[in-house]
Amino acid sequence: MSEVVALVYYGGLTVLFFFWIYGIVSFALDIKNKLLPAIQQYRRASTRRSRQQEHDNERQEREEQLY
Repeated sequence: MSEVVALVYYGGLTVLFFFWIYGIVSFALDIKNKLLPAIQQYRRASTRRSRQQEHDNERQEREEQLY
């Protein structure tokens, strides 16, 4: 009887450990494949906006100097 209890106990721990590891790996892959590209895209867009703003400001200053 105690052998069956130990077998069920360790079997249950193995199953729970599998799902625990699966969750950790899944979370890491989600971060790698979804969160990091989103952060990179946000940073690129922010840089692009600031460059565009600088370009617009320079153009506006040149136009003001012409008039």
